Amino acid sequence: MTDEIYEQLADALDRLPNGFPRTPSNVEILLLKKMFSPEEASLACQLGGEMEGIDVIAERVGLPVKEARTRLLKMVKRGLVWFDKEEGRPCFRLAPFIVGSYEAQLEDMDHEFAHLFEEYMADGGAIGIMRPQPAIHRVVPAQSAVKSEWILPYDDVRKIILDSKTFRVQDCICRVQQDLLGNRKCDFPLKNCLGFSSLERPPRPDDISQEDALAILDKTEEIGLVHTVSNIAKGIYYVCNCCGCCCGILRGINDWGIEDSVAAANYYAVIDSDECTDCGICIERCQVSAISLKDEVAFVNREKCIGCGLCVTGCPTNAAKLHRKPDEEIIHPPEDFATWEQERLKSRGLSE
Repeated sequence: MTDEIYEQLADALDRLPNGFPRTPSNVEILLLKKMFSPEEASLACQLGGEMEGIDVIAERVGLPVKEARTRLLKMVKRGLVWFDKEEGRPCFRLAPFIVGSYEAQLEDMDHEFAHLFEEYMADGGAIGIMRPQPAIHRVVPAQSAVKSEWILPYDDVRKIILDSKTFRVQDCICRVQQDLLGNRKCDFPLKNCLGFSSLERPPRPDDISQEDALAILDKTEEIGLVHTVSNIAKGIYYVCNCCGCCCGILRGINDWGIEDSVAAANYYAVIDSDECTDCGICIERCQVSAISLKDEVAFVNREKCIGCGLCVTGCPTNAAKLHRKPDEEIIHPPEDFATWEQERLKSRGLSE
């Protein structure tokens, strides 16, 4: 009966827009057992992607309202369930796996968890989650690589941070996971995943100042990390700073052959052959291997370029430039998360 509950939970997660595909090895069941107790799984598998009032949920699961609320709030604290208030009523929904409940398991990530996640992604999890469109994440160009007069509003994360009121920084769960596997190929710092909000809230242990948040944004560009955010125009509340060897999203390109695992920015890099000194810095900094040498000059493969601008920020001779794509090539992200979910469900054949 226990495995059946986790099977039901896996199916419930896969019905969400983000997806949680089943695999031939069924390793996802072991993964869910690391994240959810049987009691939590039994409750979570009866939730969906829509926010529902506690009274509705309690009646469905056959629990008193008070007990259902207590159980769900404990799951909210662990990132397994999302919470909101609608007209003063507490409402809950099932959190997606990626991005969602998985990233919330930083404190519980251990050697076994790391290996189960790696096996799941390699056994079809990565393809099932990252191949459907719209992509879960999109690339934001390095802020110092784009001209302020033509940066698109949803790419101006510096302004978003300046307009926010609370800020926090956490370890990158992707690098933590790769460290536990012993596979990490980079020496980038762990603590640079930024979160921010326009709302005031009580202080938290990982809180930082606005000045610190901006400094982290600048530092990650300097050392060669790609900014990625939720693939929406409004409602962005975090910036991941990613490397191609650890980040699950960029590994979609590098390790699992999913070309559109991340939505590329609406910019592309060009290197002036007359200014290029063949120093190789841009090749080292490119996290998706989009730059190579051609006739002793660095050359950008535009088909592979994700528009991150790291070649620009690292070029000592200013030979690399980031250009905005022509208007006919601009692909705007979905307006907000609700729109993204609708488009994603449609593309996965789960809605009309």
